[in-house]
Amino acid sequence: MHHSLNIAFILLAVAVGVTALAKKIKKPYPIALVVVGAIIGLVPLPAMDPLKEFVEEGYTFEFIIISLLLPTLLGEASLKLPFSHLRENVKAIGALAVGGTFLTFLIIGAGSYYILDLSLQTAFVFAALMSATDPVSVLSIFKTLGVNRKLSTVIEGESLFNDGLAVVFFMIASIYLPSYIEMGAEGILAAVLMLFKVAIGGAIVGGGLGYIFSKFTSWYDDYPLEILFSILLFYGSFLIAESIHVSGVIAVVVAGLVFGNYGAKIGMSPTTKINIHSFWDVLALFANSLVFLLVGLEIAYIDINDKWGLIAASILLVLSARTVAVYTSMLPLKGIPAKWKHVLNWGGLKGSLSIALALSLPGDFPGRENIIILAFSVVFFSLLVQGMTISSLINKLNIKGPNKERTEYEEAMTAVHRYDYAIERLHKLKNEAVISTIVFERMKALYDHKQKEAKETLDVMYEEHPEWRKKQEYIASIEALYAEHEAIERLLRKDMISSQLAEEEIERIIDHIEQKKNKYYEEEI
Repeated sequence: MHHSLNIAFILLAVAVGVTALAKKIKKPYPIALVVVGAIIGLVPLPAMDPLKEFVEEGYTFEFIIISLLLPTLLGEASLKLPFSHLRENVKAIGALAVGGTFLTFLIIGAGSYYILDLSLQTAFVFAALMSATDPVSVLSIFKTLGVNRKLSTVIEGESLFNDGLAVVFFMIASIYLPSYIEMGAEGILAAVLMLFKVAIGGAIVGGGLGYIFSKFTSWYDDYPLEILFSILLFYGSFLIAESIHVSGVIAVVVAGLVFGNYGAKIGMSPTTKINIHSFWDVLALFANSLVFLLVGLEIAYIDINDKWGLIAASILLVLSARTVAVYTSMLPLKGIPAKWKHVLNWGGLKGSLSIALALSLPGDFPGRENIIILAFSVVFFSLLVQGMTISSLINKLNIKGPNKERTEYEEAMTAVHRYDYAIERLHKLKNEAVISTIVFERMKALYDHKQKEAKETLDVMYEEHPEWRKKQEYIASIEALYAEHEAIERLLRKDMISSQLAEEEIERIIDHIEQKKNKYYEEEI
């Protein structure tokens, strides 16, 4: 027990130290951790021997990543992803997470079989591993550069949902593929049914538990207890889903989305939201730090002698498959500029999930050694080469964040909204007799003054930048169309118009909204 605690402390100390240094010099900490982990594994350091021995046990990595850290990483990401952002980008996310992932799986599987000369099962197991993306380092670079939120949402949304699909592909390829091949055409149908069962089953488990725990939060206003609810939700949904042989990954993602949106709406006070997000921010940073350090440590133990040709071919195959998958799956979509597709392509990094799944294969699995060597090599290349060059690509393509004036405009607009909500809350506190009229008047006068200053700043900016009017007109037209939609639904509920007319009007409004959105994004970019 004492030995295990020492190892855990060493892991934590190294992970936190490297993360802190990387953040200080403003470099992506996941890449720094992978490099440091590899150095520790390769360089003889007697003080690190216990840590190296611990990492050499393959099941240790698989258990830590999949059972302990994966629910944290998935839960934290889905908890903070608004439904509105998903809804705005559902076509792009769906195209990449479903169509793109499936294409990647097929291309890498076929390429590994025909080009890398792997057995059919080994080829498609490797393909499943390479279908998952891990955008942690890319998103950290995005935040530093202030890249467009829409692009960040697409990359994050793709990763959340394609992880679940990749795990399902892995399960089918590693367990059921031989029997499906023997079944012939019936095997394809069985594989599709298995895919739907595992994915939909995971979504039902996660959605059901997310709804239940959201209701729990509405019964309490106690953020430490509600944080415990979130822990139980993420780990409970993962373990329950896995125990009934459906996707634990999809269960956690759906549970986090429901809890972070529906639960936050019906049962979380502002204090609870802030504390829950802060808690999972810390836990996710801790989990990511450990994950990438472990990836680096594990890389040091793979034997790549006489495998260089196979490794180079696998890297080229994975890159090519990603390129075909991104550009093909997004071909029908409008409003996604070519330079964004370039970033989505190069930003599809591979990460810890691929490694953990590879190590979870049983020791007697055919081709296990090749799968592990190729998976580690591709992940290391992905994190080191793609991760280190993505910022240069973003700069070269001129995908910049807002300029100084635009930032000041957004700050002023944010201030108006903040103060408006603060004044509204003060009215509520006065009406509930929580504060006196004297305190209310004094506080309201202060916020009125702040809001007036912010509005005056905005008026000046609007005069100086008439080109911003296009964005305002777009927002106004979209909001007006949403209001028309609500009006039709209200008339239908009151039985004042026929359902046929309502459907026609709603369809016309939705088409108009889509046309305006597509036109705006095309003109904006």
